[in-house]
Order: sequence, then C-alpha cells, then structure tokens
Amino acid sequence: MTTASAARVADLGSARIHSNLPVSSLIDTAIRNGEGTLASNGALMCDTGARTGRSPGDKFLEDTPGIHDNIDWGKVNQPISTENFAKLEALALEHLRGKDDLYRFDGYAGADSKYRLKVSVVTEEAWHSLFAKTLFINAEKDALANFEPDWVIYNACNLKIENPEQYGVTSDLAIVQSLEQRKVIILGTRYAGEIKKSIFYAMNYDLPDIGVFPMHCSSNVAKDDPSNVALFFGLSGTGKTTLSADPDRRLIGDDEHGWSDDGVFNVEGGCYAKCIKLRPETEPEIYKAIRFGSVLENVVLDEDRTPDYDDGSKTENTRVTYPVSFIEDAVIPSMGGHPKNVLFLTADAFGVLPPVSKLTPEQAMYYFVNGYTSKLAGTEAGVTEPQPNFSPCFGGPFMPRPPMVYAEWLAKRIEQNGSDVWLLNTGWTGGPYGVGERFQLPWTRTFVSRILDGSLRDAPTSVHPIFGLHMLTEVAGVPSDVLDPRNTWADKDAYDEKARDLASRFRANDGKFDLSDAVRAAGPSA
Repeated sequence: MTTASAARVADLGSARIHSNLPVSSLIDTAIRNGEGTLASNGALMCDTGARTGRSPGDKFLEDTPGIHDNIDWGKVNQPISTENFAKLEALALEHLRGKDDLYRFDGYAGADSKYRLKVSVVTEEAWHSLFAKTLFINAEKDALANFEPDWVIYNACNLKIENPEQYGVTSDLAIVQSLEQRKVIILGTRYAGEIKKSIFYAMNYDLPDIGVFPMHCSSNVAKDDPSNVALFFGLSGTGKTTLSADPDRRLIGDDEHGWSDDGVFNVEGGCYAKCIKLRPETEPEIYKAIRFGSVLENVVLDEDRTPDYDDGSKTENTRVTYPVSFIEDAVIPSMGGHPKNVLFLTADAFGVLPPVSKLTPEQAMYYFVNGYTSKLAGTEAGVTEPQPNFSPCFGGPFMPRPPMVYAEWLAKRIEQNGSDVWLLNTGWTGGPYGVGERFQLPWTRTFVSRILDGSLRDAPTSVHPIFGLHMLTEVAGVPSDVLDPRNTWADKDAYDEKARDLASRFRANDGKFDLSDAVRAAGPSA
C-alpha cells in the first residue's frame, strides 16, 4: 500500500536490537528470560498477568485536524491530544532505551501485495516478537536489509503509567495510536492481542479510501471449487475461527480480511484462536496447530506441562496463536475470489434468535450495522459472563470510521457479486444464558456445510413473527423442532417476552444510524 509518509523506528539508544530472530531463538530467549514455559506439545505458554483480554477503555486515538472529521468519536474512538500522545511516546521510548535487549519484527499486514502495509514491532519481551512473527506476514529475507515500515508499534508492556491524569489517560496502562504519524504505543499491558488489533484498526481506516472493504471476519474456500468462498463475521467467541477451520475446506484466514474488486485477502499471516474447552474431536484443525512455533496465552499447564484446556482459572479467554500454514491445506498466499456466502455469527445470550436464517439484502445491512452479539467471558477486562452487546459491523472496537461507511461497502459488495447472506445464532437456545444451553456445535457445523454446498439456498422458510427473519424449517441432520427457537423454551410466554425485549433493544440501537426506510423496516417489530 502506498502511504503519504512512512514511519521510522526511533533511536533506541544503547539497547541491543535483535531483529527478526528465528522462531527457535525467540522461544529459547523467552524461556531463558522467564517469559514463558515450553508446553509438552511444543508450544510456548506465556502468562499475560492482570490483563487477559483487550482493554478498550484504555485505547486512545490522536485527534488531529487531518483525520478529525473522518472518525466516529465516542466510547470506542476516544481522543487524545497530540501533546499527550507525544508525552506517552517519550515515556515509552525512555523505558525501552533503558533495556539491555529489545526485539524487532519486520513484516506485512495484507496478503495482497497491492494493499499491504509494512509493519515494524519493537518489544521488550521476546515472546511478543514471536507473537508478531506468528500473526503477521513475514517479510522476504532480501526485503529486510532496507526495510522502511509504514507503521511502527512500540510495546512497553512492563511500564506502568504513574499519575495517568497528567497524560490524558485514566489508568496505569494505555494503548495510544496515531493515524497520521502511523505509530502505536502500548504501555502497561502484556496482552498480545493489542498488537494485532492496532494494525487491523489502521487497515480499517486506510482501506476504504483505496476501494477495499475491511472486514472483521474469517474466510475459507471449497477444496474442489476455488469460486466457493465464504466469509464468517462475528466478534470474539462467536465461532469465526472454529467454523472457518474446516477440514473439508481450505482456510484463507481466521479474523481480518479485505474485499477488493479482485476478491478477498487475509490481513494477517496467522490465527488467534480461543482454546477454552478445546477438544481434538470438535476442533481438530486448531488442536493440531498447537505445536512448536505457536504461542499459548494464559493456559494452565499441569505438572507434566500438558495444557489443561478446560481450566479457565486464569481467564475464559485462553488463546493460541499459530501461523496460517499450521492449518493443513491452508491457502498460501491467503487470498480468494468473491464470496458466494456471507455468514453473520451472533452468540445470542437472550436465547431468542433462530439458529439459522436467510437474510434479504435489506436485512443484511440492518443486522450488519447493528452487529448484535454477546461479549463473552474474558474477551475484555471485566467481562465475566456473557453480556448482550451491539457492536457495529461485528467489529465496532476496531472501526475508526462511522459504521455506515462499512455497511455501505457491504451492501455494494453483496449486490455486485450476488452473495447470499445468513444469520447464525451460535449462542443460547431453550432459554437465556443461565437457563438455556449453548447451541450444539455439530448442528451449527451442519448448517454451515449445507449453506456452503448450496443445498439450503432455496430451502423452505417461515417468518419469525417478531424479528421478521426467514427461519429455515428443514435442515437434514438437525432436529426440526430446534429451528424455531420458541419451540425450545418450556415457557412460551417467557420466550415471547424475552424476544420483545431484545427487539426493543434493536430498535433503540438502530436509531444511532442513518438508515434508509427499507433497511430500517427490515428490523424487528418492537
């Protein structure tokens, strides 16, 4: 991607800079420095400390005249002044310059070379450099000699901010980003996900200006048909990674993509999967990807250093990072054609949405811009049980521009390419969270398989009386009585009341957006 100006890595004083170390060296260094432990399966297990998820309340964007009118300022996009950004950058650099050893990774974000960013990540801990090496796309050896990044990330993870009010922030940690200076400063949090999401945030700002729709989604393609591409939208914990890692299809990417005039491409070179209650029987591709070169976060190891994926005592947001290439038969480079099917994944904690519905174009835009799901335990600081949540475009925390910018891109792309759009509830059925049960993964996989092989495109449907969704009435391999969520509740009146409750929340939320009459009418009846 061509940028107005490239960022530069600052003078880091007398610190020894270890650039682009091989995987084995980074793992050895991390273990020697006490940053992690080698698990029995060969993965490096690291503990992120107090922060085991993203810290959205501590993320700030430099407010400058050049970008101000393009940003959807508010709870997600919190402004910080240029003066305070500079003070925090100086604080972080002083901290890093005081280290004997620092680690630098140089690589790319964006599998399509026409739209990629060059990224440098400078860290004080070796395992964060391994994380970057695993998550981003590694630069070719001959490109490293004169590598000039478009973006630089400085990760001062062990620096706690004293007197945060002096810097315009609210706690002893902060993630501050400048779209004009093309810098990210991370202070006081060891959670590695802040590294990857900051560059996705940058891509979400840049890509629309060059004709690319940035998306918080996973993607895969049929092994026997390269034109059969699918997208899976959803927030953390809704199933993007699990459902896209399908042994019968080829993985393009698990979390972040762009959709250009040529098709889709992965923003990253790796995957970042939740592994709480991971089972080889239900998620074999992810299970097999956890080996030497992958990074576990906050997973409890037993006395033999064997991962206990059922143990959520540190956090429910246990994670593993691995290169896309660790998934058997993944698409490399991670690019595909135009999607035939687009799937919205929502973990409905109310337990009232149908498990599978086919959306009209107007419904697609409505449910996309509202982005209803539930925040799942551990994905953000302070979230200990599922919470109903509206996240615009199924990626609100990572979207600097107003949601309608991305929603209009969705409408344009599905119209251009005739893509079918579906809504899948991967959350609760038979009652809300605490009463009902999480919808069975094998049934969700069946829905996905039938959608992607085309057998449900013209399947019979019935209309939900409150949400107006076109619910499928027959899906081979799934009991018909679970397809209408009302049937799964013992107390039908309680279902109706809860469904109206959720519908009213949709209506309260959709008032934030400048929707056309047709799109607004595609929502539920409150």
